[in-house]
Amino acid sequence: MTHLLIADDHAVVRKGMIQILRDAGVDAEITEASDGHQALQAVREQRFDALLLDISMPGKSGIDVLKQLRAQDDHTPVLVLSMYAEEQYALRLIRAGAAGYLTKESAPDQLATAVRMVVQGKRYISPEVAELLADSLNQRQADADDDSNRHTQLTDREFQVFLQLARGLGPTEIGQQMNLSVKTIASYRSRILQKMGLRTNAELTLYANRNAML
Repeated sequence: MTHLLIADDHAVVRKGMIQILRDAGVDAEITEASDGHQALQAVREQRFDALLLDISMPGKSGIDVLKQLRAQDDHTPVLVLSMYAEEQYALRLIRAGAAGYLTKESAPDQLATAVRMVVQGKRYISPEVAELLADSLNQRQADADDDSNRHTQLTDREFQVFLQLARGLGPTEIGQQMNLSVKTIASYRSRILQKMGLRTNAELTLYANRNAML
């Protein structure tokens, strides 16, 4: 019997994914977690054949869980599910050790296919992610000197905050979403601006727009 863990802070999303997998004939025992802490606790208590992680959960995000697992030399296949388009997070997460990346707008049959593949120890690379990988390989050297490459020097957490700032959210809203203090968000903002050579939130938004991140 296949054992899966689905971690998402919205119960309706978890139930929806379970129903999709059931309808597609995926025979699995499924455990649910509502945040990253619960996901890590479940992994400590049980072995799973694959983890399905939402990228944006309160406290520990899917990114945090993935990085902690890999730091602990735990190589359980991780399929990341996100509301964000592939160009925003997919390559970053694949390089961090994710076995696949799917947006929540993907067709139901893609989810079932992705789960079957990662359970077998394979990677699930959607056509959209495959194109991004090809572009990345072809343009890696050119991108090193490209002004549109500034965001790649951000850490995963800084990149999350960057996207929220670029969308016009304030420190209080971002802090509530990420379960961090306003002071911590302000510190992230300062580091982001310094690393990217920018001065204001408006410039962050302009950069994100120019690079199709919004």
